[in-house]
Amino acid sequence: MRGRRWGTALTLLLTATALPTTGARTATAADAQPPPPAMPLARLFDNRAVSDNSRPGAADFDGAGRSLSAQDLAAAGWSPGSTPTLDGTRLALPRTAPGTPDNVVADGQAVAVRGRGEALTFLVAGTGGAATGTGTVRYRDGSHSTYELTAPDWRSGPMSTKAVALPHINAPDGQQSGAARLYAVTVALRPGREVTSVVLPAPAAASGALHVFAVSVRDSGRGRTGSWAASTAGYRAVGPWTDRTLRLVVHSGAGGPRARIRIANTFAAAPVEIGAASIAVRGAGAAADRAPVPLTFGKGHTGVRVPAGAEAFSDPAAFTVPPGADLLVSIHLPGTVTAAPVHQEAAQLSYLSAEGSGDRTADTGGAAYPETMTYWPFLTGVDVAGGPGSVVALGDSITDGVKSTSGANRRWPDVLSRRFRAQHALPRYGVLNQGISANRIVTDRYPGDGVSTDTGGVSAQHRLERDVLAQPSARTVVIFEGINDVRWGTSADEVAAGLRALARRAHERGLRVVAATVAPCAGYPDCTPAVEARRQAVNAFVREGAGTVFDATLDFDAVLRDPQHPARLLPAYDSGDHLHPGDTGLTALGESVDLRALVPGRG
Repeated sequence: MRGRRWGTALTLLLTATALPTTGARTATAADAQPPPPAMPLARLFDNRAVSDNSRPGAADFDGAGRSLSAQDLAAAGWSPGSTPTLDGTRLALPRTAPGTPDNVVADGQAVAVRGRGEALTFLVAGTGGAATGTGTVRYRDGSHSTYELTAPDWRSGPMSTKAVALPHINAPDGQQSGAARLYAVTVALRPGREVTSVVLPAPAAASGALHVFAVSVRDSGRGRTGSWAASTAGYRAVGPWTDRTLRLVVHSGAGGPRARIRIANTFAAAPVEIGAASIAVRGAGAAADRAPVPLTFGKGHTGVRVPAGAEAFSDPAAFTVPPGADLLVSIHLPGTVTAAPVHQEAAQLSYLSAEGSGDRTADTGGAAYPETMTYWPFLTGVDVAGGPGSVVALGDSITDGVKSTSGANRRWPDVLSRRFRAQHALPRYGVLNQGISANRIVTDRYPGDGVSTDTGGVSAQHRLERDVLAQPSARTVVIFEGINDVRWGTSADEVAAGLRALARRAHERGLRVVAATVAPCAGYPDCTPAVEARRQAVNAFVREGAGTVFDATLDFDAVLRDPQHPARLLPAYDSGDHLHPGDTGLTALGESVDLRALVPGRG
């Protein structure tokens, strides 16, 4: 098989980086050769990865006769020719029959790809171990940039970063149990330039074979601002819910016309059917202040089928989102749902219609919604047209608002959002809260696959692409994490390395990176002197990284600590558990931020 290389699996911290080509270099004989002609990806397919269960020997993905099950892919909603949206990128799956070529083994082929955006997403997998190599992006203006692409192994790669996992592997002698994985890997593009082609990597020595199924330019989100967001933190059992409508309460930040929502089926093993959806300004309880505006998907469809692991954006609707208002997003689930991706700690009551009550998305009143919930399933974003873009807060339970007053929107990113809206000297950014209670920088709490009661999320490393880099018009990321790492034994050096890697990846995408020091927690049961020593070491790294690793830093430790007992929260800011600030402490955090530090080119 052309281009196949074998090697041992690599330990992955990051799945991809992109390095712009800069500076002069010495000309070589190879430079005089014309570049290979770019061809549509499907014309380059030279490997068969998918077989029908009735003919498992018809494909050979890995050189040992093993392959993906066409039936498993279909059950996950990944049918030939479908277009799942992964990390904000719409990817076209090969329109091929089982047992026919459906992917290319990367070996320097030139692929015709057109589009303008800030990133390029590949649907990939490695065989024979993780596969890595360096490729080239060509632009219409004649320039080019290089990128490094790493495809985790299809059988042993991390579940926490997979696009989809399948329960079986087909082999010549029949089907075997054991998960197979495909990955969406995104690399940076030069901003503002139109892509004309992509040269696939030639695999590095000791690398596995790098298989490419699809590639597409990601829409940069220009012309949109994030008004509200929440991260999927786990995949938990629900209901079962049959033919019911969710009415989810969220609080807008930035206002603007023409709203759209994002529904995510993150971590799922099966597709979810959305029968209808609507958006409204909240009146009281589950009631809207006027008739909800219906939402459509895919240019006019009332519903959408969201594949396992994928997401769906509604079409922009003629609905003006008021700034700083409670919204009702209603989602009809016509089938039976037994598990859902959730954001567990909503600090907000939402509503659920009665069993079998059908589509109630158009209801203005709230009588059809007798049940309440304290988490957000499926819904991960509300965007508006226009605006200057967004600041993203990447954090743990303190950012998530644990111990704040439910329904009062007193999380520190809420305070920050109000401050941006109240001023006119700087861009009036949206502020997106991507905090997850119990989240860590270095290690996963939730393993990234399967139904689980753990809703601490995958690590900040593994969710950065989805929760920060793929957000519409993200300008700045504020990283406020680390206390859960040091409490659970992660060394300060490992946390510092994780922070450094997050900053490097965000900088590659053109974001401003602001890091906050870790707040004190003495008095909480597991905050021992050893934990305090690790916390102080992490904070020293953050403070020393201002202007080098990070564009700016925020000293949240200094804001919250008791001057008389610096290892503890100031009593006036303590919620009572000595780990989480209460409303007063969260307000102090939000008010302490110099807004200029969050604006690219200032501070």
